Amino acid sequence: MWNNVVFFLCDRSVCSVPFFELQEVEAGSPCARTRTDKFNHTNSQSASLMRTITIGDIHGCSKALDRLIGEIKPREYDRLIFLGDYVDRGPDSKGVIERLLDLRKRCNTICLLGNHEIIFRSVVAGFPVESWLAIGGLQTLASYGGALKNVPLDHIEFLCGLRPYFETDQALFIHANYDANLPLSEQSEQKLFWEHLGASIPGPHYSGKHVYLGHTPRTCGEVGHFGHLTCVDTFCVGGGWLTAIEVESGEIWQVSQTGRLRQNWRFVELLRKKFGAFRVRTLLGPRTAPR
Repeated sequence: MWNNVVFFLCDRSVCSVPFFELQEVEAGSPCARTRTDKFNHTNSQSASLMRTITIGDIHGCSKALDRLIGEIKPREYDRLIFLGDYVDRGPDSKGVIERLLDLRKRCNTICLLGNHEIIFRSVVAGFPVESWLAIGGLQTLASYGGALKNVPLDHIEFLCGLRPYFETDQALFIHANYDANLPLSEQSEQKLFWEHLGASIPGPHYSGKHVYLGHTPRTCGEVGHFGHLTCVDTFCVGGGWLTAIEVESGEIWQVSQTGRLRQNWRFVELLRKKFGAFRVRTLLGPRTAPR
Protein backbone atom coordinates (compact mmCIF):
# COMPACT_ATOMS: atom_id res chain seq x y z
CA MET A 1 0.00 0.00 0.00
CA TRP A 2 2.79 2.41 0.85
CA ASN A 3 5.31 1.38 -1.83
CA ASN A 4 4.69 4.53 -3.86
CA VAL A 5 5.92 7.51 -1.91
CA VAL A 6 3.73 10.58 -2.06
CA PHE A 7 5.34 13.83 -3.22
CA PHE A 8 3.86 17.02 -1.77
CA LEU A 9 3.94 20.39 -3.44
CA CYS A 10 3.83 23.57 -1.43
CA ASP A 11 0.24 24.31 -2.47
CA ARG A 12 -0.68 20.93 -0.93
CA SER A 13 -1.36 19.40 -4.35
CA VAL A 14 0.10 15.94 -4.63
CA CYS A 15 1.31 13.39 -7.11
CA SER A 16 2.30 9.81 -6.41
CA VAL A 17 5.66 8.79 -7.87
CA PRO A 18 8.17 6.04 -7.20
CA PHE A 19 10.65 7.14 -4.57
CA PHE A 20 13.80 7.41 -6.67
CA GLU A 21 11.94 9.47 -9.27
CA LEU A 22 11.07 11.79 -6.41
CA GLN A 23 14.76 12.52 -5.87
CA GLU A 24 15.05 13.77 -9.45
CA VAL A 25 11.97 15.96 -9.17
CA GLU A 26 13.08 17.33 -5.84
CA ALA A 27 15.79 19.73 -7.00
CA GLY A 28 13.37 21.98 -8.85
CA SER A 29 10.42 21.63 -6.54
CA PRO A 30 9.11 24.25 -4.13
CA CYS A 31 10.03 21.88 -1.32
CA ALA A 32 13.67 22.01 -2.36
CA ARG A 33 13.72 25.62 -1.23
CA THR A 34 13.45 24.47 2.37
CA ARG A 35 16.97 23.04 2.18
CA THR A 36 19.92 25.30 2.84
CA ASP A 37 23.60 25.26 1.99
CA LYS A 38 24.40 27.47 4.96
CA PHE A 39 26.44 24.77 6.68
CA ASN A 40 27.68 22.88 3.63
CA HIS A 41 30.70 25.10 2.97
CA THR A 42 33.19 24.89 5.81
CA ASN A 43 36.78 26.00 5.92
CA SER A 44 39.56 23.53 6.65
CA GLN A 45 39.75 24.51 10.32
CA SER A 46 36.05 23.94 11.04
CA ALA A 47 36.13 20.74 8.97
CA SER A 48 38.84 19.35 11.22
CA LEU A 49 36.72 20.15 14.29
CA MET A 50 33.45 18.86 12.83
CA ARG A 51 31.75 15.99 14.59
CA THR A 52 29.48 13.59 12.71
CA ILE A 53 26.80 12.34 15.09
CA THR A 54 24.05 9.91 14.14
CA ILE A 55 20.78 9.62 16.07
CA GLY A 56 18.32 6.73 16.15
CA ASP A 57 14.54 6.50 15.93
CA ILE A 58 12.81 9.28 17.92
CA HIS A 59 9.13 8.29 17.46
CA GLY A 60 7.57 11.40 18.98
CA CYS A 61 9.78 11.52 22.09
CA SER A 62 10.48 15.26 22.15
CA LYS A 63 11.66 15.36 25.77
CA ALA A 64 14.33 12.79 24.98
CA LEU A 65 15.38 14.75 21.90
CA ASP A 66 15.62 17.98 23.91
CA ARG A 67 17.89 16.40 26.52
CA LEU A 68 19.98 14.61 23.94
CA ILE A 69 20.65 17.79 21.97
CA GLY A 70 21.39 19.59 25.23
CA GLU A 71 24.05 17.01 26.06
CA ILE A 72 25.55 16.91 22.57
CA LYS A 73 25.75 20.72 22.39
CA PRO A 74 26.01 20.85 18.58
CA ARG A 75 28.17 23.55 17.03
CA GLU A 76 27.37 25.12 13.68
CA TYR A 77 30.00 23.04 11.87
CA ASP A 78 28.87 19.72 13.40
CA ARG A 79 26.86 17.32 11.27
CA LEU A 80 23.88 15.53 12.84
CA ILE A 81 22.45 12.61 10.87
CA PHE A 82 18.96 11.48 11.93
CA LEU A 83 18.06 7.96 10.78
CA GLY A 84 14.29 8.42 10.33
CA ASP A 85 11.06 7.55 12.19
CA TYR A 86 10.50 10.91 13.88
CA VAL A 87 6.74 10.41 14.22
CA ASP A 88 4.15 7.95 15.59
CA ARG A 89 3.76 6.06 18.86
CA GLY A 90 5.31 8.71 21.10
CA PRO A 91 3.38 11.67 22.57
CA ASP A 92 4.77 14.63 20.60
CA SER A 93 5.48 13.99 16.92
CA LYS A 94 4.61 17.59 16.10
CA GLY A 95 7.13 18.82 18.65
CA VAL A 96 9.85 16.53 17.26
CA ILE A 97 9.47 17.95 13.75
CA GLU A 98 9.45 21.50 15.14
CA ARG A 99 12.72 20.81 16.97
CA LEU A 100 14.33 19.32 13.88
CA LEU A 101 13.33 22.36 11.85
CA ASP A 102 14.82 24.64 14.50
CA LEU A 103 17.99 22.56 14.68
CA ARG A 104 18.61 23.21 10.98
CA LYS A 105 19.30 26.84 11.88
CA ARG A 106 22.04 25.85 14.34
CA CYS A 107 24.04 23.15 12.60
CA ASN A 108 24.19 20.91 9.56
CA THR A 109 21.38 18.37 9.90
CA ILE A 110 20.79 15.42 7.60
CA CYS A 111 17.33 13.91 8.09
CA LEU A 112 16.63 10.54 6.51
CA LEU A 113 13.26 9.16 5.50
CA GLY A 114 11.73 6.42 7.65
CA ASN A 115 8.79 4.17 6.94
CA HIS A 116 6.62 6.07 9.42
CA GLU A 117 7.21 9.32 7.51
CA ILE A 118 6.22 7.56 4.28
CA ILE A 119 2.92 6.58 5.85
CA PHE A 120 2.35 9.94 7.57
CA ARG A 121 2.76 12.05 4.47
CA SER A 122 0.61 9.60 2.53
CA VAL A 123 -2.34 9.96 4.91
CA VAL A 124 -1.94 13.75 4.90
CA ALA A 125 -2.38 13.48 1.13
CA GLY A 126 -5.63 11.54 1.50
CA PHE A 127 -4.73 7.88 1.93
CA PRO A 128 -6.93 5.94 4.39
CA VAL A 129 -5.94 6.55 8.00
CA GLU A 130 -7.12 3.35 9.68
CA SER A 131 -3.90 1.34 9.30
CA TRP A 132 -1.81 4.37 10.26
CA LEU A 133 -3.80 4.98 13.44
CA ALA A 134 -3.19 1.39 14.52
CA ILE A 135 0.62 1.67 14.30
CA GLY A 136 1.07 4.89 16.26
CA GLY A 137 -0.69 7.44 14.09
CA LEU A 138 -3.28 8.09 16.78
CA GLN A 139 -0.63 9.71 18.99
CA THR A 140 0.69 11.73 16.04
CA LEU A 141 -2.80 12.93 15.19
CA ALA A 142 -3.37 13.96 18.81
CA SER A 143 -0.16 16.03 18.76
CA TYR A 144 -1.68 18.06 15.90
CA GLY A 145 -4.91 18.69 17.76
CA GLY A 146 -6.75 15.68 16.36
CA ALA A 147 -6.97 16.77 12.71
CA LEU A 148 -4.67 16.27 9.72
CA LYS A 149 -5.65 19.73 8.43
CA ASN A 150 -3.63 21.13 11.34
CA VAL A 151 -0.33 19.80 9.97
CA PRO A 152 1.60 23.00 9.11
CA LEU A 153 2.95 23.61 5.65
CA ASP A 154 6.56 23.70 6.86
CA HIS A 155 6.08 20.24 8.39
CA ILE A 156 4.87 18.93 5.04
CA GLU A 157 7.86 20.54 3.35
CA PHE A 158 10.10 18.87 5.90
CA LEU A 159 8.54 15.48 5.13
CA CYS A 160 8.98 15.83 1.39
CA GLY A 161 12.61 16.89 1.77
CA LEU A 162 13.79 13.81 3.67
CA ARG A 163 16.66 11.88 2.13
CA PRO A 164 16.56 8.14 1.31
CA TYR A 165 20.13 7.64 2.62
CA PHE A 166 23.38 9.48 3.27
CA GLU A 167 26.97 8.52 2.53
CA THR A 168 30.32 9.89 3.69
CA ASP A 169 33.87 8.80 2.92
CA GLN A 170 33.81 6.51 5.97
CA ALA A 171 30.21 5.40 6.49
CA LEU A 172 26.74 4.69 5.12
CA PHE A 173 23.59 5.91 6.90
CA ILE A 174 20.24 4.30 6.13
CA HIS A 175 16.95 3.77 7.91
CA ALA A 176 16.26 0.04 7.79
CA ASN A 177 18.42 -2.45 5.89
CA TYR A 178 20.56 -2.96 2.79
CA ASP A 179 21.83 -5.35 0.17
CA ALA A 180 25.58 -5.66 0.77
CA ASN A 181 26.31 -6.07 -2.94
CA LEU A 182 24.54 -2.95 -4.24
CA PRO A 183 25.31 0.78 -4.06
CA LEU A 184 22.80 2.75 -2.04
CA SER A 185 21.37 4.31 -5.20
CA GLU A 186 20.30 0.85 -6.38
CA GLN A 187 18.80 -0.42 -3.13
CA SER A 188 15.12 -1.37 -3.14
CA GLU A 189 12.58 0.63 -1.16
CA GLN A 190 11.76 -2.56 0.74
CA LYS A 191 15.35 -2.78 1.97
CA LEU A 192 15.89 0.89 2.73
CA PHE A 193 12.64 1.64 4.57
CA TRP A 194 10.78 -1.52 5.60
CA GLU A 195 12.90 -4.61 6.16
CA HIS A 196 14.01 -5.30 9.73
CA LEU A 197 17.27 -6.93 10.67
CA GLY A 198 16.39 -10.58 11.05
CA ALA A 199 18.20 -13.63 12.35
CA SER A 200 20.71 -13.11 9.54
CA ILE A 201 22.57 -9.79 9.71
CA PRO A 202 23.59 -8.46 6.26
CA GLY A 203 27.26 -8.78 5.50
CA PRO A 204 29.76 -5.95 5.15
CA HIS A 205 28.87 -3.52 2.38
CA TYR A 206 31.05 -4.02 -0.70
CA SER A 207 32.29 -0.42 -0.35
CA GLY A 208 34.02 -1.35 2.89
CA LYS A 209 32.21 1.47 4.70
CA HIS A 210 30.65 1.05 8.14
CA VAL A 211 26.83 1.06 8.16
CA TYR A 212 24.65 2.92 10.68
CA LEU A 213 20.94 2.19 10.71
CA GLY A 214 17.80 2.22 12.86
CA HIS A 215 14.31 0.74 12.36
CA THR A 216 14.91 -2.57 14.14
CA PRO A 217 14.22 -1.79 17.80
CA ARG A 218 16.81 -3.05 20.26
CA THR A 219 14.35 -3.77 23.06
CA CYS A 220 17.24 -4.44 25.45
CA GLY A 221 18.16 -0.78 25.15
CA GLU A 222 21.73 -1.51 24.08
CA VAL A 223 23.32 -0.33 20.84
CA GLY A 224 23.66 -3.17 18.36
CA HIS A 225 27.36 -3.55 17.48
CA PHE A 226 27.93 -6.07 14.68
CA GLY A 227 31.43 -5.18 13.54
CA HIS A 228 30.64 -3.69 10.14
CA LEU A 229 27.18 -2.50 11.18
CA THR A 230 25.73 -0.50 14.09
CA CYS A 231 22.01 -0.44 14.94
CA VAL A 232 21.13 2.80 16.72
CA ASP A 233 17.41 2.18 17.41
CA THR A 234 17.42 1.47 21.16
CA PHE A 235 13.63 1.55 21.67
CA CYS A 236 13.19 4.95 23.31
CA VAL A 237 9.43 4.98 22.77
CA GLY A 238 9.07 1.54 24.38
CA GLY A 239 10.99 2.26 27.58
CA GLY A 240 14.54 2.11 26.26
CA TRP A 241 16.76 4.99 25.17
CA LEU A 242 17.23 7.55 22.43
CA THR A 243 20.80 7.05 21.28
CA ALA A 244 23.35 9.27 19.58
CA ILE A 245 26.80 8.10 18.45
CA GLU A 246 29.71 10.27 17.39
CA VAL A 247 31.16 8.53 14.37
CA GLU A 248 34.73 9.78 14.78
CA SER A 249 35.26 8.83 18.44
CA GLY A 250 32.51 6.31 19.10
CA GLU A 251 31.18 8.40 22.00
CA ILE A 252 27.62 7.48 22.93
CA TRP A 253 24.82 9.45 24.55
CA GLN A 254 21.60 7.77 25.71
CA VAL A 255 18.48 9.46 27.08
CA SER A 256 15.15 8.01 28.27
CA GLN A 257 11.75 9.10 26.95
CA THR A 258 11.34 11.35 30.00
CA GLY A 259 14.66 13.08 29.32
CA ARG A 260 16.95 11.31 31.79
CA LEU A 261 20.55 10.68 30.76
CA ARG A 262 21.57 7.05 31.17
CA GLN A 263 23.09 6.09 34.51
CA ASN A 264 24.23 2.52 33.99
CA TRP A 265 27.86 2.04 34.95
CA ARG A 266 27.89 -1.67 34.12
CA PHE A 267 27.01 -0.80 30.53
CA VAL A 268 29.75 1.82 30.47
CA GLU A 269 32.39 -0.64 31.64
CA LEU A 270 31.22 -3.30 29.21
CA LEU A 271 31.63 -0.93 26.28
CA ARG A 272 35.03 0.22 27.47
CA LYS A 273 36.30 -3.33 27.81
CA LYS A 274 34.86 -4.59 24.56
CA PHE A 275 35.27 -1.62 22.22
CA GLY A 276 37.98 0.51 23.80
CA ALA A 277 37.34 3.77 21.96
CA PHE A 278 33.65 3.84 22.83
CA ARG A 279 32.75 6.21 25.64
CA VAL A 280 29.29 6.67 27.11
CA ARG A 281 28.10 9.96 28.60
CA THR A 282 26.61 9.40 32.06
CA LEU A 283 25.64 11.38 35.13
CA LEU A 284 26.42 10.48 38.71
CA GLY A 285 23.43 9.10 40.53
CA PRO A 286 21.59 5.90 41.45
CA ARG A 287 21.18 3.17 38.88
CA THR A 288 17.56 3.29 37.91
CA ALA A 289 15.57 1.57 35.17
CA PRO A 290 14.48 3.67 32.19
CA ARG A 291 10.96 5.04 32.22
